[in-house]
Amino acid sequence: MTNKPDRSGPCILAGFALAAMLACTTPSASAHESNKRVADANALATTETASRLAPQANRRAVARAEKGPYYVDFRARTAASWGHAFVWYGKTSERAVEVAGLTPAGDTWAYVLGHLTWVPAETGASYGDLDPDYLTANYRVYLNEADAKRVFAYIKKLQASSPIWNAETTNCTGFIGDIAEYMGLKVPYRWQRPENFVNSLKEMNGGRQMVRLSAE
Repeated sequence: MTNKPDRSGPCILAGFALAAMLACTTPSASAHESNKRVADANALATTETASRLAPQANRRAVARAEKGPYYVDFRARTAASWGHAFVWYGKTSERAVEVAGLTPAGDTWAYVLGHLTWVPAETGASYGDLDPDYLTANYRVYLNEADAKRVFAYIKKLQASSPIWNAETTNCTGFIGDIAEYMGLKVPYRWQRPENFVNSLKEMNGGRQMVRLSAE
C-alpha cells in the first residue's frame, strides 16, 4: 500500500476615571494625596485585571503541558493505488521528524508481486511521506518524555522486525495499527484504505490528544 512508481484594558481606564472623580469631589486634597489616589486606583485595576487573566494563562500553560513535548502522528497519503499509511514521530519543539511505515522494497513489480505473495519490505520514509500536498488524513497524539522513549523504541523495534510486505496480510495499515495498539489506542479493522483507517482510528478514540502508557 504505497506509491512505488515514484518513491517519495477597560479596568485601567475605569481606574483613571475613578481617580479623576475623587479628585473633583475633594478639591481640598493636596496634589500628593490626589496622586496617591490615582496610584491606588491604578493598582486596584491592575490587580483585578491580573486576577482575571491569570487563570486563563494557567489554563493555557496546563494545556500545553498536557499535550506533552513528544508526538506520534498517524498519517495517510495518496498513491497510485489505494494509498499509504505511515507515522511521523518526534519532538514538538523540533522541525525534524522520524518516519516509519511498511512498504515493498523495489520497483513496481515488487508491489504487484506483493499482492500474490510476500516480498522484501522497507520501513522508512517513502516517496510522498513528507509532502503535505499528498496528505489525506492524520491523527496526532502527544506523549510525555518517558512514554515517548518507550513508544519510539517500540517503533524502531517494529521496523527492525518487519522484513516482509504483503498487500493482504502484512501491510501498512497493519504496521501503524501495531503502533497504535502498543500505545493503548483502540484500533479499527486494519485491512481497509489508509485514509479510512486513520479517520476511523481518530473517531474510535474520540479524537483524544494525550496518551499515557500504563505503568509497568
